[in-house]
Amino acid sequence: MPDATPDRATAREAIALLTGAAGFTEHRPPPSPLPPDGPLGWAGYDAARECASARTGEEESVVYGTGVVGDRACVLLSFEFGFLGGSLGRKTGDRLAAAYELALTRRLPLLALVATGGSRMQEGMVALTQLQRVAAASVRLRAAGLPQIAVVRDPTTGGGWATVGAGADVVLALPGAQVGFAGSRVRPPDADPYAYSAEGQFAAGQVDAVVPADELTATVTHWLRALGPHEELPAAPVPDALSAGGGEPGAGAGTGAGAGTGSAAGTGSGAGTPSAAGAEPTAGSVPAAPLPETGREAVARARDPRRPRAEAYLADYFAVRLPLHGDRSGSTDPGLLCGFGLRADGQPVAYVAQCGTPTRPAGYRAAARTIRLADRLGIPLLTLVDTPGAANDAEAERAGAGAAIADTFAAIAAARVPVTTLVIGEGGSGGALALAAPGNTHVTVDSYFSVIAPELAAAILKRPPSETGATADQLRLRPQDLVDLGFARSIVG
Repeated sequence: MPDATPDRATAREAIALLTGAAGFTEHRPPPSPLPPDGPLGWAGYDAARECASARTGEEESVVYGTGVVGDRACVLLSFEFGFLGGSLGRKTGDRLAAAYELALTRRLPLLALVATGGSRMQEGMVALTQLQRVAAASVRLRAAGLPQIAVVRDPTTGGGWATVGAGADVVLALPGAQVGFAGSRVRPPDADPYAYSAEGQFAAGQVDAVVPADELTATVTHWLRALGPHEELPAAPVPDALSAGGGEPGAGAGTGAGAGTGSAAGTGSGAGTPSAAGAEPTAGSVPAAPLPETGREAVARARDPRRPRAEAYLADYFAVRLPLHGDRSGSTDPGLLCGFGLRADGQPVAYVAQCGTPTRPAGYRAAARTIRLADRLGIPLLTLVDTPGAANDAEAERAGAGAAIADTFAAIAAARVPVTTLVIGEGGSGGALALAAPGNTHVTVDSYFSVIAPELAAAILKRPPSETGATADQLRLRPQDLVDLGFARSIVG
C-alpha cells in the first residue's frame, strides 16, 4: 500500500489494504450525466467537481467493484474523502445502488469502507434522497440473506454514517476515527468530542470493534468466513461440560475466569468437541460427574465462584471468536457476550452467553440483535444460560427490561435456524428462559433452573430461612429434575 495514514487513505488505498495481491476489479454504473452545475444549478459546482477529479483522479466520491479479502470474494465499495469530502450526490447514489445490486446479483457479501461528510449540499434534496436509495438497496440485500460489513474510517459522519455505516450488520472502526451523525462543524460547541469518536461509539455500543489497520485484513477475513453466505448448516454441537463435579461443590473447576470482553478476532484455547465424539447427548444419559442430591446442593454448585463461566466455555468451543458489541441503542451489558465464531473445523456458529450476572436490558437487546442476524444469514445459534435473573433495579426498569426480555423471547421463537442451549450455571426464571431453546436445552451437573430463586420463593410463602432447602427441593430445580420434567434433553457432564 502506498505511504498514507490508514484512516486518511484514499479509496483505492483502503481497498488495496484489504485485497492485497488478490486484486480488485472496478465496476462503473451506466453513464447518467448531471445538468450544468447539478440539479440545483449551483454556481461553480461543475468547477468544484473538476477540481476534485483532478486532485484525486476519481470521477466520483465512491469506487466499487469485486475483490478477494483473504480467501473470500466480496463486493467492495470505498469512499474517496478527497472528492468533495466523500459526500453523497446523485451520481454517488448511482454507484452505491449499483454496488448493492452487484452483491445481490452475484450473491456476495458487501464490504463498505466508509469515509464521508454526508450529503452533498450543492445538490440539495436530490442528494439527500440518495439515503433512501441506499436504505432500499440495503433492505433488499438483507432480504436475500447476504451480509453487510462496514469499516468506518476518518471521518464518517452524516447520512453516510446513518446508512452505509451504522446500517451494516457488523461495524468495525479504525482507531481515532471521527464517527457520528453530526459532523464537526454542525455539532454543539460544547459537545464532548469523545462521543463522536470510534472509541466513544464503541463504548456506547454503536461499533462492534475498534480494529488497528494492521489487523484489519485478518479481522475482516474472519468475519467474511463466519457470515457467509453459506449452504445449509448443521445445528451447533452441544459444548463439553467443563465442570469437574463431585465432592466439594465446584471442586477443580477454577478455570472460569469471569466474563471477559473478547477481542476483534480472539483465538480460543483449543476447540472442544461434544460428548460421545460429536454425537448429541441423549435424554437421561448418565453423566460422568455425580449429580447434586438436593435442591440446596444444586443451587450451591451453580453459585460456586470456582465454576467455569461463559468465557471459559466459549474459549474451549471456538477457534476464533468475533464479538458483536452493544445494543445499537446506546448501551452495553458486560455480563452478556454475543457474536459469531468459527470452530476448529471451520463451522460458523453464532453465540449468546450469559456470564452469571443479572442480565440488563442492553444485554437482551444485544442478544435479540445477534439471534435475528444469525437467523437471517442461516447460521446456527448456541446460547449459554447463566444468570440469577434479569436485572431488577430501577434503572433496568427505566431502560425497558420487560420489553427487552419480550423481544428476546420473540427472537428465539421466530428463529428458523437450529438453536442449541446449554445451561452452565444459574437458570433464574424468565430472565434465563428468554435465551433457552424450546426442545433443545441441555444442562450441566453444576446447574439449576427454577421459576424463582428458592430464597425468594420461601419469602413469598412466608417460610423461615431454615426452610429454604426444603423449598428448593419442592421446586425440583436439579439437573436430573429438569430432564424428568421434560425441560432438558440431557445432562452434559
